[in-house]
Amino acid sequence: MSRVSTLDWIRFGLLLLGVVFVLTGVLPAEEAEAGLRRIAPLLLFLVSVIVLVELTKEAGVFDVIADRLAVIGRGRYAALFLLCVAFASLTTIFLNLDTTAVLLTPVMLALAIRTGIAALPLAMTTVWLANTASLLLPVSNLTNLLAADRVMLTPREFAARMWLPQLVAIAVTMVLLWVFYWRRGARGADRYEPPSPMKVGDRALFTVASAACLLFIVLVMAGAHVEYAAAGAAVVTAVAFAVRRPRSLTPALIPWQLLVFVTGLFLVIPALVLHGLDVVMTALIGADGGAGGAFRAALTGAALSNLINNLPAYTAGESVVPPGNGDQLLALLAGTNVGPLITPWASLATLLWFEWCRRHDLRIPLRRFMAHGAVLAALALPAVVAALLIG
Repeated sequence: MSRVSTLDWIRFGLLLLGVVFVLTGVLPAEEAEAGLRRIAPLLLFLVSVIVLVELTKEAGVFDVIADRLAVIGRGRYAALFLLCVAFASLTTIFLNLDTTAVLLTPVMLALAIRTGIAALPLAMTTVWLANTASLLLPVSNLTNLLAADRVMLTPREFAARMWLPQLVAIAVTMVLLWVFYWRRGARGADRYEPPSPMKVGDRALFTVASAACLLFIVLVMAGAHVEYAAAGAAVVTAVAFAVRRPRSLTPALIPWQLLVFVTGLFLVIPALVLHGLDVVMTALIGADGGAGGAFRAALTGAALSNLINNLPAYTAGESVVPPGNGDQLLALLAGTNVGPLITPWASLATLLWFEWCRRHDLRIPLRRFMAHGAVLAALALPAVVAALLIG
């Protein structure tokens, strides 16, 4: 039996606290029911997309893509940098930021070993873009799903509203990734040794998994409900594995830790809002629907994310933003997506990334991580909010 980690105890504690709030009346039963109804589609999406990407990784899709990128780069760091940025950004945008943290990080670290590339630049590319590239689509981040529901935007409408802020966020991230980690003086090498092309193990599984991911993306962009699109793609992939490799279909595929965390969160935060948190958040965010209110919301979201985590920061902030203040709500979203770059617990993706780095014996200098993250947040967030207001 696997050992229960400290983080797992925190998740269970959060859920237990939420249940106690409901049983004692601190959170009225009707409020709890409304919150759980709201997150039911989100939980279906979360389970489905993680099953989809876990099986896609098992089919070797991510490993082959990363390997091909290194081959295409032909030993040139500038080319590899652009390719890795594109890979991490597209994975985050279309398959969720936690996919980038959980699945792309070990792929990139394994690639570093095979090619002799310094691991830290590859690792920092995944964690920064897992956060800053998560603005474009509702599926890119759990907070986006909540915001899109609140402002009633379809995936296309959401993308039309957020494409410029997303472009700005990635551009600023690229500049600082190069300056801090990828330039010659930081990476410590002129060229890398391109690997031999990796062979696909089971071509049938590889093809089905790749096609399922593309199907998911097409359905989302066509306006389908993201939870049903993810569930459909996951079922297609799971059926292929049931035929070709049934031993891979284990209960470990179900992300129960995330389910426990999110459910507990949506019981605890509403209770806290009912008992004083809304007063604090209103004082911090204000009710100004103009530029001033947008920047205040973004700053509050970023600061609170680095203190407690971006998902509770968003849900607490959302509860006090007036219904008509669409720009202010999206600015809060930007703060909780682009801002959680300083502390290791600021986003779930960052926590998962630290765990993978630990497993691969990659030491992350914490002071350097926090200092560089603070610079990126300080430069990217105002630019993103300005782009949001211009657009």
